[in-house]
Amino acid sequence: MTSRRIIRSPEDDVTPGYGLHMNVRVSGARMAEPSRVIHIRNVGHEISETDLLQVVQPFGAVAKLVMLRTKNQALVQMEDLSASISAIQYYTTIQPSVRGRNVYLQYSSHQELTTDQSSHGRNPDQDEPNRILLVTVHHMLYPMTVEVLHQVFSPYGFVEKIVTFQKTAGFQALIQFQSRQSAIQAAGALHGRNIYDGCCQLDIQYSNLSELQVHYNNDRSRDFTNPSLPTEQRPRSSQLGYNDPSLFGFQQPGAAYGQAAVIAAAFGGTLPPGVTGTNDRCTLIVSNLNSDKIDADKLFNLFSIYGNIVRIKVLRNKPDHALVQMADGLQAELAIHYLKVLCGHLTPTLVHSFVLPHYVFVVYITLDTIGIYFLLQGAMLLGQKLEVNFSKYPSITPAPDAHDYSTSNLNRFNSNVAKNYRHCCAPTKIIHISALSPEISEDAILEHLGEHGTIVKSKLFEASGKTQALVQFESEEEATEALVCKHASKLEGSTIRISFSQMQNI
Repeated sequence: MTSRRIIRSPEDDVTPGYGLHMNVRVSGARMAEPSRVIHIRNVGHEISETDLLQVVQPFGAVAKLVMLRTKNQALVQMEDLSASISAIQYYTTIQPSVRGRNVYLQYSSHQELTTDQSSHGRNPDQDEPNRILLVTVHHMLYPMTVEVLHQVFSPYGFVEKIVTFQKTAGFQALIQFQSRQSAIQAAGALHGRNIYDGCCQLDIQYSNLSELQVHYNNDRSRDFTNPSLPTEQRPRSSQLGYNDPSLFGFQQPGAAYGQAAVIAAAFGGTLPPGVTGTNDRCTLIVSNLNSDKIDADKLFNLFSIYGNIVRIKVLRNKPDHALVQMADGLQAELAIHYLKVLCGHLTPTLVHSFVLPHYVFVVYITLDTIGIYFLLQGAMLLGQKLEVNFSKYPSITPAPDAHDYSTSNLNRFNSNVAKNYRHCCAPTKIIHISALSPEISEDAILEHLGEHGTIVKSKLFEASGKTQALVQFESEEEATEALVCKHASKLEGSTIRISFSQMQNI
């Protein structure tokens, strides 16, 4: 029988409402003279002030909190000495772990913090509030650009200028707001927050500069009040003491690293589960195909949803197998993620409404949540359940029986890359049709697609001056068949484009 380890919380012993997960360990640390000020060590950049408050607040009110980021330490002053003593006594036998990292508490040699910066205000190392913020990004798994920073900070006020650079402390940026109040609001709301899930944490201070000087509008600097500034490949920061970012080897978006950032941003800040962004295998082996109906163009229509296609080869000796070479490993990962395993989320009340042999159910339980994930193994294509895996071959050798799509204008990722990644999804019942003739009728669309399944609903509409349509089939398999058979087909003189829609209903 599998044993289960119970994680014990201090809630069991001390204070109601205390919700941190703790690993139990006895500490033999020597105690200093009791003080209202607690010294906390091993405070990583991923740990915020709020995290530390959760550690000590169950024992009493907190007067002040100072984050010593450069030393990975913090000082917390409790309102009462008794609260400080209770916290230290408790953590002599219980090892606190915050965000997976053990932190260590002891009495400080200071009896009182003299700084006038409160824990509920801003970082005590900051200067007086200023309309220019100095932002340091810690644990930066994805590259930062002016566009990303502008998107994060602009909700708090008009951003006039941004300059980015690389220092020994890490990637930094100077962000100038139009008003001091906007900068204060942004600092208060964003300090200690992550741009992406689990990474790219913002450490915000006030700069002592009065005005940023920007000479170029590009990925590293931008003057939003002067869009006519020139672009230069290697701009130098005009701020005194900040060097050319390229000298530090800072990677610009591009190749796999930049592509991962684009995809992560498109999916709300994190890559889909199982997509690493570091894979370099571009070729997929697709098996269990319907050899009577499948061909290279149909496979292209399906796999091009997840990236650009280089070549496709249906194997002559195994006609139910095919090789698909994607433009890069990240796109190959996306294809596997969305076509090999389709994921969904259910509430427990829906668990009995599905045929169990086709699904695997995973129940998860947290302190406040009970949920169920279902996984449908393999997308259905032309009556067969697809098997998609990485091939042992790094590429497809050019040959008469290998169809080359490397220069095809039907590849979807030649432009609007971020938009196309945003539309990546597993096969759905609803397809989106674009590039339609302005004079097209809804009946003509239904007649064009009707042979592939039962159409439940349809909608013809205009967006951005272009005629588009949504068509809902009875099943994902029918919608997939319509897509692979009719994408890039001619309809009333236009070559239509079809993709899966993420809408739940029309």
